[in-house]
Amino acid sequence: MTTYAALLRAVNVGGTGKLPMTELRAMCTSAGFSNVRTYIASGNVVFESKLAEASVKARLERCLESYAGKPVGILVRTGEELKAVLAGNPFRSEAPNLTVAIFLDAPPPADFLDSVSDRQTEQIALGTREIYVYYKDGIARSKLKIPAAKTGTARNMNTVAKLVELTAA
Repeated sequence: MTTYAALLRAVNVGGTGKLPMTELRAMCTSAGFSNVRTYIASGNVVFESKLAEASVKARLERCLESYAGKPVGILVRTGEELKAVLAGNPFRSEAPNLTVAIFLDAPPPADFLDSVSDRQTEQIALGTREIYVYYKDGIARSKLKIPAAKTGTARNMNTVAKLVELTAA
């Protein structure tokens, strides 16, 4: 059995994609996942499955599309991968609430920095299938645009740490 975390895109954020976490837990259980639990109401769910990552993702995407009537972006990581994301954070000495990992399905393109625009005081670094960003002046004030992150989803390091804890439990 592998413990996974599924990170949903644009759920319960800014008035879009309303999804009660009770519904998300029920979907995951009906999809055959076990030991299902959610963390905060922004689309973080942890569960166990015998399926491979791609199958987990496809199964959950189908459930969510059926519920929402449209595709819902999902990024999936194992507990070990989340642990590596947390350990690989190049901005560990900075405030964890101002540092995010933008989770992607594939490694970021090597030249992704060429397409970044409106960068001010933000610091950016590559991960395995993540882009790390430290927002020195706060996320709300940032005008940073990262086209490679368009299909990804961001979680701050406090959330990543909690998901590591939940996947280890």
